[in-house]
Amino acid sequence: MARREIVGVGLVGSQFISTIHAESLRHVPQADVRAVMSPTAGHARDFAAKYGIPHHFQDLDALLARDDIDLVVVGAPNFAHCDITVRAAQAGKHVVVEKPFALNLAEADRMIEACERAGVKLMYAEELCFTPKYVKLKQLLDDGALGRPVLFKQSEKHDGPHAAHFWDVERSGGGVTMDMGCHAVQFFRWLNRNNPVTSVYAQMNTSVHAGKTRGEDNAILILEFENGVVALAEESWTKLGGMDDRAEIHGSEGVAYADVLQGNSIQTYSQKGVGYAVEKAGNTVGWSYVMYEEIWNYGFPQEFQHFVDCVLHDRQPLVTGADGRAVLEILFAAYESAGAGRKIMLPSPTRAARPFDLWKKS
Repeated sequence: MARREIVGVGLVGSQFISTIHAESLRHVPQADVRAVMSPTAGHARDFAAKYGIPHHFQDLDALLARDDIDLVVVGAPNFAHCDITVRAAQAGKHVVVEKPFALNLAEADRMIEACERAGVKLMYAEELCFTPKYVKLKQLLDDGALGRPVLFKQSEKHDGPHAAHFWDVERSGGGVTMDMGCHAVQFFRWLNRNNPVTSVYAQMNTSVHAGKTRGEDNAILILEFENGVVALAEESWTKLGGMDDRAEIHGSEGVAYADVLQGNSIQTYSQKGVGYAVEKAGNTVGWSYVMYEEIWNYGFPQEFQHFVDCVLHDRQPLVTGADGRAVLEILFAAYESAGAGRKIMLPSPTRAARPFDLWKKS
């Protein structure tokens, strides 16, 4: 069969992250979004009308049955990632899975095994590996401008998740660490060329949103790598005034700071609050930083251009299912550390159904 020059894409999900997927794929000439699926009545229909997608479904099998779909993008809640991925693989579709990869390590293993057995690519959607400022930050490190890496820092903070399911630990698996800490962990692994993480220490608490969630709304993670690098992540659902996303690399011969929004934003004061390119991002009444070309500056189109290119030319993705699993193992160790009040050494296999269960016993 002749190789296709266009990758037919099916979106699974119709809420916040799927809007980013749809907008990003518009920038990828070799991709054609041909269908969207949501189990909620009317959601896929309305989404398809908004983005000019020709087909919409309420049933996953109907989307997977289409011969013109090559790649499925999973933008569903965390607890559904495994089932959707396995079914997509069995239907012969390549798969992009949103973060976090799965609810637990057993699910992650099932997903990886299903895709390997079917001979399809399993890709993990970590956009920080494609965010232009962070790509340049890594280039400075790789080029030797900063000397030997010593300390990495990354923080992501806003006033709460875009997706409602993240408030529910039964469906999400945890709080802000699962929602945003997963970004930091893969970012650190990418910067450090996947050098093994040997230990994790974490502190978590629910300081503001106890009425909404049993999960943590603030977290600090400290990772130690085999090559001696230390990484510090700060994650929060309690910061008002819109998104804050920044990183640092401290090396033996230099230091570099990158702020995704600062320098790419318009400092704004509004008594009503402002919106962002995709959807209003939290409470922005008062001072905030309005980002222009938000999706591009976060690297989403570049990420999907890469994934589509991997499908077209049978190339190894920059971020794979194995990376998603490695991140998940570190997140489990972080929750175990926060629950036990001590450093957790890796590898640390666990049979827990959710990371949250290692922090607070249900």
